[in-house]
Amino acid sequence: MKKGQIQLYTGDGKGKTTAAVGLTLRAVGEGMRVLFVQFMKSVPSGEIEMLKRCGGSDVEILRNWDDSFIIGKPSAKQIAMCHDLWKRVRRKIDTFKPDILVLDEIAVAISYGLVDEDTVLEFLKNRPQSLEVVMTGRDASERLIASSTLVTEMRKIKHYYDQGVMARKGIEY
Repeated sequence: MKKGQIQLYTGDGKGKTTAAVGLTLRAVGEGMRVLFVQFMKSVPSGEIEMLKRCGGSDVEILRNWDDSFIIGKPSAKQIAMCHDLWKRVRRKIDTFKPDILVLDEIAVAISYGLVDEDTVLEFLKNRPQSLEVVMTGRDASERLIASSTLVTEMRKIKHYYDQGVMARKGIEY
């Protein structure tokens, strides 16, 4: 049994989720099972539709968000949505038995206090040793970085969003 690694894609640049989706498609192409979890996302997106089409029974997707924005501090409802999602993740790992677990936007969920960082770190430490974990999100903490065996920072140098171009279907979502 090979030891799974802990990967983290962070930073303020574009491409964190895209990298995780690409890794997921590669893994499915090699016959692996992937549990793809999105925190704080629920809008229909091209990447989720593609994973559903290409992944078949080898990809499970979990999401639990109501499209609300966090203004100031998260609401009790927002915290409850993420706590519920984390519980579902833990149960699904036991029943689905994935080779890879993608925790998309987990770093952001932790930074907002929607998911307890100590709980995530404890999970990483005690996860099934063959489970590869891929985490994404800007504002990753030093502790999350330290717990990872691969860390890639996506750094924005220039982005058309700064000139008023909004997210585009098929490109950003």
